[in-house]
Amino acid sequence: MIPVIGITSGDPAGIGPEVIRTAIESAPEGFRYEIVGEMSGHAPGVPTEAGAHAAAVALEEAAAKLLSGAWQAVVTGPVSKNALHAVGYEFPGQTEFFAARAGVDDFAMCLTGGGLTVALVTVHVPIRDVPGLLSQSEIVRVGRLLAGFLKQTGHQAPRIAVAGLNPHAGEGGDIGREDIDIIAPAVAELQSAGTGRFSGPHPPDTIFHRAIAGDFDGVLCMYHDQGLIPLKLHAFDTGVNVTLGLPFVRTSPDHGTAFDIAGKGIANPDSMIAAVQLAARLIHNRSQAG
Repeated sequence: MIPVIGITSGDPAGIGPEVIRTAIESAPEGFRYEIVGEMSGHAPGVPTEAGAHAAAVALEEAAAKLLSGAWQAVVTGPVSKNALHAVGYEFPGQTEFFAARAGVDDFAMCLTGGGLTVALVTVHVPIRDVPGLLSQSEIVRVGRLLAGFLKQTGHQAPRIAVAGLNPHAGEGGDIGREDIDIIAPAVAELQSAGTGRFSGPHPPDTIFHRAIAGDFDGVLCMYHDQGLIPLKLHAFDTGVNVTLGLPFVRTSPDHGTAFDIAGKGIANPDSMIAAVQLAARLIHNRSQAG
């Protein structure tokens, strides 16, 4: 059977439909591609309740196809979280939606592009809540998922740097105790488990430079912007969002709806192209692994 990669259009008033059309033109051979959601009939750059509802319906259709086995992967177009929430969508983002529909609790957000791959221990939460949400078990859980993803992409013994939470990774306790009391024990547990070569906690202000230089295959980050700011600075046009821990492949471009440029013919499709290519690569690697 030819593997099927599904694509959701995202919010039809955003740039999703136009970058999807371009990505399909250069999509890898050996796969069949199906698009769900509305690709036309909405004014570009003008978000509406109807458009948000269409995006939500497309997500539900995609989840049903994935869980039935009709699709082996999904690449999701960008959505407006505010618009979705206004029409009753209850999830913080698409990552949490697919995990819920798959009945998976052990999942994480990962982004990869250029020479950098990052995974996030906490995601869509206020920064003031991050220290209280960190635990040794959560760091270990996401670290194992990151190691598994890196192995899927060809790193047999992945080198993973664990970023500290505080400036200078706490400066020996002078700038917070989380790095000593929570993160360091988690690093030791991950290292002893043998799933990868873990080290840290590393000072967050230098570790991404080292990773991009090739010292590490991935960086385990404590919160959303700690990982996404360097990733988007380094690979804004080619970054891909991957949901780890799902029974199927889910990727997405790492940009939003960009309502301000929708329909102007200037949206860069490279991130969507990279998301489709990575989905195809992951399906191939999973089939090779048996």
